[in-house]
Amino acid sequence: MRISEAEAVVMEALWESHPLSAEDVVARLGDRNGWAEATVKTLLNRLLNKGAISATKEGRRYLYAPQVAREAWLLEESSSLLERLFDGRVAPLVAHFSQHRKLSRDDVAELRRLLEELDDDRS
Repeated sequence: MRISEAEAVVMEALWESHPLSAEDVVARLGDRNGWAEATVKTLLNRLLNKGAISATKEGRRYLYAPQVAREAWLLEESSSLLERLFDGRVAPLVAHFSQHRKLSRDDVAELRRLLEELDDDRS
């Protein structure tokens, strides 16, 4: 399932707290993104049509909740990025960022720690 950048912003609000009404989502996102209520409702409808969220009627309003786990979406998005840009390989991705000085010292330290954990798991 493809979720656009704008739809992902709505999903983040729902992953953070759910269920939410359309008005709740507008309150969380409207000011920060400069989105009108109609924009948020359009995004909610798109996500509903994709099956990414569910809607439950409560009185005169609907409450929305995610149907896709954030981790599952992250895995799909990151796998897609790796396939499209780096032939499915992580090392060229890291090399790209290191060549363009986009890795901080903290990033490098974390990568080292992760690699050590991978080595320990394989031993």
